[in-house]
Amino acid sequence: MKILFVIYDNDCQISEFPLGIAYLSSFLRKYGYKEIVIYNQDIYHFPEAHLTDYLDRNHFDVICVGVIGGYYQYAKLKSICAAINKSKDRPILILGGYGPSPEPQFFMQKTGADFCVIGEGELPLLNLLNEINGSRNYATVKSIMYRDNNEFVATPREKTIKDLDNIPFPAWDLFPIEAYALYKSAGAVGSVRTMPILTCRGCMYSCNFCYRMESGYRIRSYEAIIEEIERLNKDYSITFIRLRDELLMATEKRVIGFCEALLKSGIKVQFDCNGRLNTAKPNVLKLMKKAGCVYINYGIESLDQNVLDLMNKHQTIEEIHNGIEATLSEGINPGFNILWNNIADSEETLKKGVEFLKKYNKYSETRTIKPVTPYPGSALYYNAINQGLLEGPEDFYENKHLNSDLIAVNFMEMSDEEAYKLLYEANKELLKDHYDHVCSNAIEAHRRLYIEGDVTFRGARHANKARQI
Repeated sequence: MKILFVIYDNDCQISEFPLGIAYLSSFLRKYGYKEIVIYNQDIYHFPEAHLTDYLDRNHFDVICVGVIGGYYQYAKLKSICAAINKSKDRPILILGGYGPSPEPQFFMQKTGADFCVIGEGELPLLNLLNEINGSRNYATVKSIMYRDNNEFVATPREKTIKDLDNIPFPAWDLFPIEAYALYKSAGAVGSVRTMPILTCRGCMYSCNFCYRMESGYRIRSYEAIIEEIERLNKDYSITFIRLRDELLMATEKRVIGFCEALLKSGIKVQFDCNGRLNTAKPNVLKLMKKAGCVYINYGIESLDQNVLDLMNKHQTIEEIHNGIEATLSEGINPGFNILWNNIADSEETLKKGVEFLKKYNKYSETRTIKPVTPYPGSALYYNAINQGLLEGPEDFYENKHLNSDLIAVNFMEMSDEEAYKLLYEANKELLKDHYDHVCSNAIEAHRRLYIEGDVTFRGARHANKARQI
């Protein structure tokens, strides 16, 4: 069986390595599927017509496309699948990922796909390929949806893989690593070569705006994680690791264990991660800094306790302030993610977010506030349907969610027009504050050059960059 994975173009000149597809590829190869090809639209920026022509010239038995939820990804998936359906030798089409998983029938109807893998992909995709290659008794394959004449049939869910160490390392050799290694995280210091890894799957929390394909929190052994980093460092000269876990900082014990293992290995790498502010304690952050952490992306979400409680964040305002101050004190760059338009949000809660960002901004990134989006599968999505604010996936993807910076569903007690006016004024204030600082920083760099003879000056482009903390 010859299998093609399509990596869609995310409209970035340098793309991040597609870790999920790399894991699926290595898992399939472990069980005998050796003819796997990657179609890198993300790297080469081919138009969809190129894919049709490629399929006409090259035979594949199966083609797999996965996307996350989002207006861009939805439109891109429809376009890619239309190109696949135009091919003269159309392969069997399988969808997967965070986008299709909560609403598989809708996505299959929109794309003409033959199957949809729901949730964690390794076992369902392997079992599905075995059936395609065998008796084609699809009812025996868990965690899929398939077509049975004019009906869509969803099978019971497959159990998650408990021991993540049994999944082989990602199939790096199938991908143009030299292109992916150029991706640079916002927190990276100096010139680096970057790759992402996972140390765990899942999250211990359940915020109302978040959709998670599988429940639970599963971790890899420190030995396996360090071995993977060593391989990347040795074979691909990787010097920056993006920990793409939903939540590395689930507990202090977990973070400390990882950092101690990394320090013991002697590998010199920088890394970034997603964090929780209730775990951002001075002793933890000090060890993270020592191990190479330069950036922690925090889900702050709101500076109003009532809003945080209603979104089921399990986080306090005090923890937010203490965690950010401790992170800055340790010299680690924090990412600030603040949402607005959640249940109980108001003009006052928006002002709190603006004040917070201006207070702690170190100007290493542009900070704005975005409206919350009730992505299919999240508690907020079903809340919107129950309130009559949203009809379902068709309404969400075709009518409401047209841009991630626009309001898809208004959960507040004000009109969309009033909300947009407030959001505009808030972000205008944040943007003006940011660029006033950047301008002042650039002028000061030129003053030091010409008046003080500062030979470290690297040119106007470098001067326009905000200094790292």
